[in-house]
Amino acid sequence: MAFYEHIFLVRQDASNTQVEALTQQFKTVIEERGGKVTKAEYWGVKPLTYRMKKNRKAHYTLLNIDAPSAALDEVERQQSINEDVLRFLTVRVDELEEGPSAMMRSRGRDDRDGEGGGRFGDRGGRFGDRPPRDFGDRPPRDFGDRGPRPPRPPREAASGNGSEGRS
Repeated sequence: MAFYEHIFLVRQDASNTQVEALTQQFKTVIEERGGKVTKAEYWGVKPLTYRMKKNRKAHYTLLNIDAPSAALDEVERQQSINEDVLRFLTVRVDELEEGPSAMMRSRGRDDRDGEGGGRFGDRGGRFGDRPPRDFGDRPPRDFGDRGPRPPRPPREAASGNGSEGRS
């Protein structure tokens, strides 16, 4: 038997109990065909990158499966028939991941290390740890008054280019 990671997306307007029922249904199909589901993770409702079948969000569920390919073919067949399942993806892996998946162990903003935090937490403070810039012998810039603005050049007379009537 082979190892697979299987993710499926269910419409956003399906309830949590409906998603759990679908997950249980797919588990039973796998177990009836000689396989086993080692891990089932519900990732929650997440926004989709683009609309799928008029949906902007979906319930995400991950299944780690140890089963023959025939069992997975049947699960995928049933998911393609089911109107609640938007998409599914099955990937064959060498070994199944123990413990929580990357989606479940992602850290929040409070858990980040470093002073800067925010989007650029690994870069240090507001301007990082950069030393002040050295411009060599160049004098400091003067942003003082530049003086009065020079007068505009006079407009040329209309030459039949569609500008008649404008002033």
